[in-house]
Amino acid sequence: MYAEERQHAIAGLVAERGRVSVTAVAERFGVTTETVRRDLALLERAGLLRRVHGGAVPAGAALTLVETGLGERHGTRIEAKRKIAAVALDLLPGMDGSVILDGGTTTAALADVLPPDRRLYVATNSVPIAARLSASPGVTLHLLGGRVRGITQTAVGDSTVRAMEDLRVDVVFLGTNGISPGHGFSTPDEAEAATKRAMVAAAQRVIVLADSSKIGREHLVRFAAVDDVDVLVTDSEADPSVVAELETMGIEVLVA
Repeated sequence: MYAEERQHAIAGLVAERGRVSVTAVAERFGVTTETVRRDLALLERAGLLRRVHGGAVPAGAALTLVETGLGERHGTRIEAKRKIAAVALDLLPGMDGSVILDGGTTTAALADVLPPDRRLYVATNSVPIAARLSASPGVTLHLLGGRVRGITQTAVGDSTVRAMEDLRVDVVFLGTNGISPGHGFSTPDEAEAATKRAMVAAAQRVIVLADSSKIGREHLVRFAAVDDVDVLVTDSEADPSVVAELETMGIEVLVA
């Protein structure tokens, strides 16, 4: 393949997938990563894509600053979230174990299917999740306080972060707005990011539940690097090249 043909194909991949990694492109076309970086630089100068750490995204892509409201997200990718929750059940600690459930629609899907015969201590900053679990016979519920953001219906801020400084739980199940090998796990809001960061610090094991639409996306504030997370549970539509890159960085990826 001539260089021009390869560069045209790379531009097509970026447009199709929304993000490509340098290593995946190098493997696909049988060239070195240095060659791919030169190709990406040329394509960026031509206005056909934008380079980001470890790869490239479409030219019009920008770091996302806008969040979708919780109500709107509840109606999207419902089946994928149910499948992710079913896989996540196997990652729960045993009897009398302790977990933190972050806010979000995918973590809420897990809350919906917690086994009633499993005694668990559950801390959450999510008002909807707390409402779901308040009458669950097997759950000792701890609602983390703080300022409630209307868009996510989660408690955030200094008081929420301080409340987690004294906690140490077996597992945290986190939601995320974006996942990329270069930027890690990210969200548009600084207060949300600080709260998620505190959850990571409070847990012995960190598990992210995220449907495939989050993979390859980068948002304004990183709350965890890839090596801060033990397991990512996603769905079968996840970009295999990004999944492979995440796995080479040491994270276990489970596909529901």
